[in-house]
Amino acid sequence: MEKQLFTFDDLQHLNDLTIMHYAIPVIVLSVVGEWLVGVYRKRNSYHKTEFMSALTIGAVNTVLSGVLKVWLFSVALVIYNAVPWAMPRTWWGFVVCFVAVDFCRYWAHRIAHEQRFWWATHVTHHSSERMNFSVSFRTSWTQHIKFIFFLPVPLLGIDPFTFFICHQVAVLYQFFVHTELVKKLPAPIEYIFVTPSHHCVHHGSNPQYIDKNYGSTFIIWDRMFGTFEPEVETPKYGLTKPVTSFNPIYLVFHEWVDIVKDLRHTKSVGEVYRLLFYPPGAVVTEHQRQSLLQEQPEVERSIERPVFETADTAEAV
Repeated sequence: MEKQLFTFDDLQHLNDLTIMHYAIPVIVLSVVGEWLVGVYRKRNSYHKTEFMSALTIGAVNTVLSGVLKVWLFSVALVIYNAVPWAMPRTWWGFVVCFVAVDFCRYWAHRIAHEQRFWWATHVTHHSSERMNFSVSFRTSWTQHIKFIFFLPVPLLGIDPFTFFICHQVAVLYQFFVHTELVKKLPAPIEYIFVTPSHHCVHHGSNPQYIDKNYGSTFIIWDRMFGTFEPEVETPKYGLTKPVTSFNPIYLVFHEWVDIVKDLRHTKSVGEVYRLLFYPPGAVVTEHQRQSLLQEQPEVERSIERPVFETADTAEAV
């Protein structure tokens, strides 16, 4: 069977394959229902200002996604057309694509916690001290550069349209795991899939929860690569160094601003590299070291090697 090639004009059909807008009524009802349950239980599930901030961040991201999708999937199209093989557009082809997308999401997510540059694209999502459906709206406006981690998908011979559909399903699934309403599910589901319990752990700043449960749809990646942690104690949400504002622009760009400030004090290419690609919280310049000593006088003044803290020291598919 001859491989079907696509043109850039064909990418206009991505608009016909957009499914997210059909999910909007379900998303709205879920948010309202969760809020009402919180009111009934006398729990402070939502904070008005924080919710409006999350809504604003999400709205801007929706616009950006709409503007950038053709450009991003143009890259996928070029790669797909270039490789000599193709994945059949059958039901099992979609299964392979979805698993591949989820595998890439695991590593994109993990690297976004392990390297400061990529953490700046993700820190926005972890800044809330609450766990509710609206947290899923808090995704950085700079997150789209992580598309680079998904290039293996078209390299498998998966066409951009199948890729686009599976990507949307994965993003939609992520919305439903941002809640405390659903407790632990039956063991087989908990073993294979990411559940609200798993994702509550991921958002926790408890020492044993930091940098755990990166999975998007399947938790099996965490089990395979040693990053799984079950929910035992109640998670404490947010960053180990809390944010100081609900301003959407601050929440999206504060880590980028801090990176630029730190870059001004680097003295070598090696320091620039370490600053950008060592874990968030790593002390790689003398200026950072002195600032840390001023903030924490009890820290030994004999620090001579890089100090590593967890990804959440810097900071929520």
